[in-house]
Formats: sequence, C-alpha cells, structure tokens
Amino acid sequence: MKILLAVDGSEYTRKMLDYVAAQRALFDNSHEYTVFNAQTPLPNHAASVVGSQATQDYYREEAQKVLEPAVAALSSRGLRASGTWKAGSAGETIGDFADQNGYDLVIMGSHGHGALGRLVMGSVANRVLAHSKVPVLLVR
Repeated sequence: MKILLAVDGSEYTRKMLDYVAAQRALFDNSHEYTVFNAQTPLPNHAASVVGSQATQDYYREEAQKVLEPAVAALSSRGLRASGTWKAGSAGETIGDFADQNGYDLVIMGSHGHGALGRLVMGSVANRVLAHSKVPVLLVR
C-alpha cells in the first residue's frame, strides 16, 4: 500500500506519527510511506520581490524543518519513509498530490475543532476530503 503522511510539524503531526508507529499490525515495512508537507505560498508581491529561486529555497528550507524530524521519527521506529513537499494551500495541495501520485491512503493529524471552530477557521482535513478521492485516516 502506498501511504501519504501529511505533516505540518505540530503536536498533531507528532501524535499521528506515534499512532502509525504504534500500530504495527496495520503499518509495517510492507507499505511505501511518503511524508508530505504543503508549504503555504508567499504572497505574490513578496515572491516577485525576492525572486523565484529565493522563494523556492525558502520553501525547501521550511519544508525540511518539518520533514526531517518526521522521517527520522519513523526511521527510529523501524519504518522507512521518504519526504517531499509542494507549495500551495494545504488541503487542496495534499488532496491533489495524493490523487495525482496514486496513493492508497492519506493519514494526517486533526486538531479536532468542533463545528464552530471549523466554521471560523476552516479545516485542512475537510479540504483534503473535498479535494481527494483517496481515503483519509484522521488521528486526533
């Protein structure tokens, strides 16, 4: 099974990675794991001022701050994973990446906001569900 682990470096990411590592009956080395980070795009005017190369370097550096610890956490528990990133709105980018690259499952941490919180702040998980045909496992 090809599994995409959506990470943002938060406490919810850590809980999701702990869950995956602890559920060895479900998640073992027979699966292919990719740790994925969606980088929030810089405003157009800021990106145009610093240039495309500096913008890409910034995205890559920020993504590595999230990806490297996540890959290391899985590796320390015996699971092999690779890491990748893409710039874009988190929910749409995660969902589209999963669809376009043939993933069988997306796993992500959820902040667990109630209905009012989702109304006010939105939900990355809701946007992933809306933008992907791939099943999503939310870990709270």
